[in-house]
Amino acid sequence: MERTENLIMQEDRWKPLKEMNLTDDFLFDVATTELENCKTIIELSTGLRLKSLKWKEGQKVIHNIPGKRGIRMDFVAESEDGRVFDVEMQNRKEGNIPKRTRFYQALMDAPLLKSGEKGFDKLKPLFIIVICDYDPYGMKKYCYTFESRCKEQPDLLLGDEVTKLFLSTKGENEDEVSKELVDFLHYITESNERGLPEECDERLRRLHESIQEIKTSTSVEVEYMKMEERERLVKEEATERGLREGRIRGREEGEERLARLLINLSKQNRQEDSNRALKDLEYRKKLYEEFGL
Repeated sequence: MERTENLIMQEDRWKPLKEMNLTDDFLFDVATTELENCKTIIELSTGLRLKSLKWKEGQKVIHNIPGKRGIRMDFVAESEDGRVFDVEMQNRKEGNIPKRTRFYQALMDAPLLKSGEKGFDKLKPLFIIVICDYDPYGMKKYCYTFESRCKEQPDLLLGDEVTKLFLSTKGENEDEVSKELVDFLHYITESNERGLPEECDERLRRLHESIQEIKTSTSVEVEYMKMEERERLVKEEATERGLREGRIRGREEGEERLARLLINLSKQNRQEDSNRALKDLEYRKKLYEEFGL
């Protein structure tokens, strides 16, 4: 019980908005409602330069297939030349990220083609970018880029125009990637003045200015407090329900244990012990040990 209460207390620790980093779901969610911030994140993550960007099927996309599992994406956007970008933030290691991106790809591609439509030309180039606050492959790389290639001829691309990037804040290969990427990945783990290099890409500086505006916004602070209160109430209700169910289950198990003890004593004609067991808890514990209950 003590361990459970400690875990509950840890989960309930509140983090002020001003102390949040982009690895925190709430701040990342708010920041990426601004299209310019999304453009900056995509460019710094990929090294691409985009003329313009627009939302793809809304800012925060939920795919629902009747009777099947749906997903909620952090943000999906499309460049002026038709490239689609799905960007996800992963602040802890959970689930199978490679297969999750396979599932994302399938759900993003499926709506593009109508039933009976010939050809697959409407499938657009797709970039799935997962920003991880851990090293997904343990090779100390800032960036792991995957494209489908021929096993027998490695320089031969499949040509499905799907690129998957797994970015890691725990990389150590600064000499193999751009300074812009390293600065960006460091900044998302410390999204404040300390995390912003004196000499950095102007896009990162503008992103920082946007983050500072969010952190000092009264309306955002109010929304965050409301969200925290809702989550706290949900957790309290779930905890109370769990404790209540646990108490009921424990009482039922205790009654069943006592019943088994009394049956065993009855079989041995130990009526005096039965009577004492009902009144004396310590004596009942000794009898439990005697019968292995």
